[in-house]
Amino acid sequence: MQRAQEAEFGSVASELRIAICDDWEQCALSRADWGELQQLADIQFFSAPFQSAEDAIRRLADFDAICLMRERTAFPKEVIDQLPRLKRLLFTGERNAAVDIAHARSLGIEVSGTASGANKASTAEHTWALILAATRRIVPAMQAAQQGHWRPADDARYPLPDVLEGDRIGVIGLGAIGSRVARIAQGFGMEVVAWSQNLTDQQAASLGVRRVEKNELIATSKVISLHLVLSDRTRAVIGQTEYSLMRRDALLVNTSRSGLIDQEGLIAALDSGRPGHAALDVFDQEPIAKNHPLLTHPCVTHTPHLGYVAAPVMETFYRQLAGDLTVWSRRWLESNTASEGYRPASSDSGVTPSAIKKRDTIL
Repeated sequence: MQRAQEAEFGSVASELRIAICDDWEQCALSRADWGELQQLADIQFFSAPFQSAEDAIRRLADFDAICLMRERTAFPKEVIDQLPRLKRLLFTGERNAAVDIAHARSLGIEVSGTASGANKASTAEHTWALILAATRRIVPAMQAAQQGHWRPADDARYPLPDVLEGDRIGVIGLGAIGSRVARIAQGFGMEVVAWSQNLTDQQAASLGVRRVEKNELIATSKVISLHLVLSDRTRAVIGQTEYSLMRRDALLVNTSRSGLIDQEGLIAALDSGRPGHAALDVFDQEPIAKNHPLLTHPCVTHTPHLGYVAAPVMETFYRQLAGDLTVWSRRWLESNTASEGYRPASSDSGVTPSAIKKRDTIL
């Protein structure tokens, strides 16, 4: 059913308003040219997370077009229904499980994503950054040196760095990212095994990888790295049973989706010694609560969901958003305001990339 098109279509006294949400890196202005779009619409950048669904609804109620960064802000039916002015919804990346796309389109809202650019390469590289940081004990060594200790002085339990060559890595999900992680592991001289529900022996062998059953992978791998799409079938693919099978020196790595593992159960599993360590880039709630026990657990290396966060990826995202919005804005204004004597907004705003330092920046 089409959403009723109310008074905002009847006058151009109120210009098109566009919200660029989730610019947590405060890089949107510097990664794309917004000048042409600026002449067509008021643009507002949101560089801090919304505190709740109600906060998002309140702050976004007066926008005609809304852009989301990946799955940082959820847009279920309940949010979409409270945004009657919304006509265009964009998100970065090729899919978004946090947006009710079907419902939005049923209301006549145009919905689309963007290309992913170097996203998969970035995530694979970040996976290995976490693997090496955890196994080589990079973070505690750096922190000790910053405190004046060439070696950690007060913690006799501090483990020595590890060597991965000759050991086994288990890759769960051998798709575009998992296969990259596997190739890098081979470069380190590791034995690579893999498993997923659909993986065949032939597919694995074509990448120089051996397919094994899930429990064998979990019980025998030094590093276990997750690279699955989150779905009903893959949710909690790693839970209490799987934790109990892991080696005591195992490293569990998750740069995919937090729902693939039992995150709350992971704390107890780490305390029991299986796995020995976890390297995490994704969490059940993001941003994660400041007092969450995973942040200070001695057996966790973590980053704040940086897998896809890289300069070329952000350039791909924001340049396509700016281009798509410019085309859409011109089309919408031509079809809805031609008879109203519309005059575009001035492009002389004086806004520079440094202006994004404010929480909300209007172009």
